[in-house]
Amino acid sequence: MTAAPTRRAYLAWLAVCLIWGTTYLAIRISLETIPPLLMAAMRWIVAGSLLLAALRVRGEPLPGWRAWPSLALLGVLLLGFGIDAFMPGGAPLTLRHVAGLAIGFAGIVTLVWPEIRTGGSGGRAFLGGVMAAQVACVGWAVGSSYARHRGRGHARDENVLATAACEMLFGGMFLLAIGLGLHETTRLVFTPRTAAALVYLTLVGAIGGFTAYAYALKHLPVATVSLYAYVNPIIAVVLGTLVLNEPLNARMAVAAAVVLAGMAMVRAEG
Repeated sequence: MTAAPTRRAYLAWLAVCLIWGTTYLAIRISLETIPPLLMAAMRWIVAGSLLLAALRVRGEPLPGWRAWPSLALLGVLLLGFGIDAFMPGGAPLTLRHVAGLAIGFAGIVTLVWPEIRTGGSGGRAFLGGVMAAQVACVGWAVGSSYARHRGRGHARDENVLATAACEMLFGGMFLLAIGLGLHETTRLVFTPRTAAALVYLTLVGAIGGFTAYAYALKHLPVATVSLYAYVNPIIAVVLGTLVLNEPLNARMAVAAAVVLAGMAMVRAEG
């Protein structure tokens, strides 16, 4: 890969870190009145539809129906982060990579440990959320690796934006089906504040962030791209402090430093 695509790929990765770091705040605000599955479904379906419409107007080629099953699978799976070393052509998973990822994860645990230790229903609910996030990581692990393998194989010439749009649409439809099945519509309410957060999540978080992620994933190792998951919580904590007046203490600063140390180990050459 030449220097120009590599530079653009790292810029795309940086955009992912910044954009998805801000979506934590937007998600928290939107969930004040919008149930989670319906919020995610509306976000991805609208974003995917807008992107596909724009590509069609520009005359860009869209994936044919034969690609729909694999794109639908990716849309459902992309919920966590990846295992590139176990796919053909993936970067080898070295001891340094494992140690760096473990150190980064330890930083995240340090960040949320007080909430995990909290007793009562609040602590159990938070722990349930953490466990759900880890289950989602399994889906993203398979999805991210398959996406990169597919993008470097038979789908090498496929339009990255078209691929991302189809994944958004299929993933959103899957979430919509679950949300309707759980009767989330009975709790659906829009306010100016939550509607604005949903618009931000759709236009910036979904269209901007997901397409930047797809581009970075096509040109960089999954182990590198997945580091966004360690950067995002740090950005989220800072924004929570600045916008929602949430506390920022020494423990959080130490956790951020540990996360950055883990990232440095993963990115180190040799």
